[in-house]
Amino acid sequence: EVQLVESGGGSVQAGGSLRLSCTASGFTFDDSDMGWYRQAPGNSCELVSAKVSTITSDGGTYYADSVKGRFTISVDNAKNTLYLQMNSLKPEDTAVYYCAAASAPIGYYQAFSPRSFQYWGQGTQVTVSS
Repeated sequence: EVQLVESGGGSVQAGGSLRLSCTASGFTFDDSDMGWYRQAPGNSCELVSAKVSTITSDGGTYYADSVKGRFTISVDNAKNTLYLQMNSLKPEDTAVYYCAAASAPIGYYQAFSPRSFQYWGQGTQVTVSS
């Protein structure tokens, strides 16, 4: 059974930091394109960051403009874990964060569609207060 288990969410004041973790099992982690989405009530699910094999610049990473310079995506293949380090958090970062994995390589534009990812974590709440 494929599972993505998230942890690390919580409540923090503006300017604080959190690190989200996503531990995977049941599929070949090393060969998967993965990313982080977030969704606030009433808003659509937006791509925050991704590691995509078809991206040839910036170490194969993508960051939304709203988080660039503040968030860092990384992987630990030995632990089958994807991370999202979030620094200088802002109230507008408040959302449920989901990790996601694709079963096949995806293109740059495909990463913006949740339908491109077959496996999803359960979501973890991040709340940033001012």
